[in-house]
Amino acid sequence: MSLEQRCIEKGMRMTEQRRVIARVLESSTDHPDTEELYERASRVDSNISISTVYRTVSLFEEAGIIERHEFRDGRARYETVPENHHDHLIDLKTGRVIEFTNEEIERLQQVIARELGYRLVDHRLELYGVPITTKKDDGKR
Repeated sequence: MSLEQRCIEKGMRMTEQRRVIARVLESSTDHPDTEELYERASRVDSNISISTVYRTVSLFEEAGIIERHEFRDGRARYETVPENHHDHLIDLKTGRVIEFTNEEIERLQQVIARELGYRLVDHRLELYGVPITTKKDDGKR
């Protein structure tokens, strides 16, 4: 289901500007912050203001249609709520966000919660790292 359809399903009134912002979010392959969303949306519709983007992002987040992430860089970044769970690895040198899934990690989280007397209902895993360098490349990565 498209992000726009999810908004309509939640009872949101979809203005043309909200539609543009929803399409920009949905087509993003990264995790843009509000300023990046504004830049991209204003290329589609020059009448979109930064305040419209902030209000729309807040509305989408409150409706549970998008997720907010703060990957230690001082910016709130967004992605549509995924159909399939994934975790994130953040490259501290470049800021690149890599999405991944790992069944062993998922299983281990369940085991840990159970051992501590809990039933896991949700989680978020963020790993932070730097690229591994080898002697061959002498760290010139």
